[in-house]
Amino acid sequence: MHYGTKEILERYNIPYKKHIARQLKKEDYNKYDYIIGMDSSNIRGILRIIGEDNQNKVHKLLEFVNEDKDIADPWYTGNFKKTYDDILKGCMALYNSII
Repeated sequence: MHYGTKEILERYNIPYKKHIARQLKKEDYNKYDYIIGMDSSNIRGILRIIGEDNQNKVHKLLEFVNEDKDIADPWYTGNFKKTYDDILKGCMALYNSII
């Protein structure tokens, strides 16, 4: 994990040490109601793995705030705070759409 990401997570007391990433699998499509990508490249990768999204489960996170834009990758921008703010905004909107 990039040190900039760790700094942001620690600043907001968000635990991360027990979390691990794993590769999406085709069968995950049937397990989950939502499959969220951060950017257009993520969405293309997700669709390559799962095939068709005939149940409309695949979304870019900022779709939930009615923005058709990507979450900027802080690895390239260096702006970890902006990325955090966009992810928080998207997650809150996703949460509100679920409840």
